[in-house]
Amino acid sequence: MSKVVSVGGVLLGGGNPVRVQSMNNTKTQDVKATLEQICMLKDAGCDITRVAVPDMEAAQALKEITSKSPLPVVADIHFDYRLAIEAARNGAAKIRINPGNIGGSDKLRQVADVCKERGLPIRVGVNSGSLDRKLVEKYGGVCAENMTISALEAVKLLEDQDFDDIVISIKSSSPKLTIDTYRELSSRCDYPLHVGVTEAGTVREGIIKSAVGIGALLAEGIGDTIRVSLTGDPVDEVYAGISILKALDLRKGGITFVSCPTCGRTQVPLIELASEIERRICHLPYDLKVAVMGCIVNGPGEAREADIGLAGGKDEFLLFRKGKTIRKLSADTAVEEFVEEVKKLGEESKI
Repeated sequence: MSKVVSVGGVLLGGGNPVRVQSMNNTKTQDVKATLEQICMLKDAGCDITRVAVPDMEAAQALKEITSKSPLPVVADIHFDYRLAIEAARNGAAKIRINPGNIGGSDKLRQVADVCKERGLPIRVGVNSGSLDRKLVEKYGGVCAENMTISALEAVKLLEDQDFDDIVISIKSSSPKLTIDTYRELSSRCDYPLHVGVTEAGTVREGIIKSAVGIGALLAEGIGDTIRVSLTGDPVDEVYAGISILKALDLRKGGITFVSCPTCGRTQVPLIELASEIERRICHLPYDLKVAVMGCIVNGPGEAREADIGLAGGKDEFLLFRKGKTIRKLSADTAVEEFVEEVKKLGEESKI
């Protein structure tokens, strides 16, 4: 079991729940836009967010952002140790650096000292695309072994500064390499691991790659916090991350939505119908399994484990609970009525 690290009061490792992270794509210097996006991430179910700190203006903007943010904010730093120190002093809950490119041992010591003084962890981030050329040449390319060595060498730089409040990420754009590397790393250290497939792509491809890479590791008990890295709205990263956790029964609560594939028996526009219902209910704070089925004959039976469901037929729908039909709904009002029934059941379940 990994060590426990606190990120602004959110605990990572040690058997705590797997946390979902994202990263703002706003300009950190734009405090208003950054805070607005952080609030959207929080509403989507995000636990921790990260912001880019490319310059001193961004590091100073953190003071207002962190004082108003509903989520712990991680500062993402590259190359300039002064930005890490300023970010730490301005309320960052964690600092993300590569210890090897921060400017030497003396500068790294200054970063470690200010983080230790403030009780801030440091995330050591290593990517397959930025490995030391000597390591790549020695192993004939990028592989799990040289990525693990690179991460542990970076960690040792911090340990040499008497700092061990560490989280490690060691990502690749290849799900297979990501899996192999985290397996190797987890066998050689007990620090909390931040898991993800980096540069996974757009929503369509990125979610698939992330589900494969992250899901395989979590199924083996590897990983303490995750980020689904997508080219798109970071809110989609959060939804995807939560869905991965739910698929493995690692997160409870909220709506679990299921729908059947279309077939020749389908007599309703199921694709549009299911998408519209999912959009309307996915944010509801109820621990319910909701089904939308395309066949009025088999729908209630196939989805009997759902708390509530809708099955489509020609010109009418069946509303059912736990596989038992409650009543028929007209095609014109089915979506509105069903959404209201979901809300009603959700409120009843809270009593």
